[in-house]
Amino acid sequence: MARRRRDSVSFVEVIARKRDGHSLGREEIEEFVQGAAAGRLPPEQLAALLMAICCRGMDEQETHWLTEAMLASGERWELARLRPDAVDKHSTGGVGDTVSLILAPLLAAVGVPVAMMAGRGLGHSQGTLDKLEAMPGVRCDRDRDGLLALLDGCGAAIVAQTATIAPADRVLYALRDVTGTVPSLPLIVGSIMSKKLALGAATLILDVKMGSGAFRKTLAAAAELASALRAVGRAPESRPKRWSQT
Repeated sequence: MARRRRDSVSFVEVIARKRDGHSLGREEIEEFVQGAAAGRLPPEQLAALLMAICCRGMDEQETHWLTEAMLASGERWELARLRPDAVDKHSTGGVGDTVSLILAPLLAAVGVPVAMMAGRGLGHSQGTLDKLEAMPGVRCDRDRDGLLALLDGCGAAIVAQTATIAPADRVLYALRDVTGTVPSLPLIVGSIMSKKLALGAATLILDVKMGSGAFRKTLAAAAELASALRAVGRAPESRPKRWSQT
């Protein structure tokens, strides 16, 4: 309890720095992420920094550090090493789910294995997993061996984020959903790319949505998100092998 109290008190200064528009250092961002993953920081302080980030933003370096810290909070599946031909795809989300559930079996049918770590509903959007699990008998909670078995058996696997993949993201994802911080660009990038890098497929396709039903309403906003996602994916320390974007 004493350790948690000390961390909480010092973390107020981190919240205040971002509230006042300052850039955060790598150690401050790591403290935030590690505190979320380990339960050392209380939800109200995590929520306060999420709102400060949403209002004040993060520069490219901060966003990279955020993603790296979220990735480092859990394990990596290294899919590029285990199944070099597997392709991962991610949609940034909207009202519909018009790509993933169609694209995965189509690619598998022509011999391209597809491995996706999909998400659940966030904000007003439904997630791919929500739709799949509405069908009787469908189970998405697979570990790495389960994902590989699906890939080898039918050529496609859509699975849920496990408790050991970017655990900090699981905590922050839930808080974003109830604090009005879902649209924040650095928080979107950190959440998506920490899971994509943890899965570690050799090829990643990013489907960035725009419009009234998406989190990014305009072409310019969608292009900004696409550029930020690509910048993190193309960083030398991030790439398993190769990345592609659409």
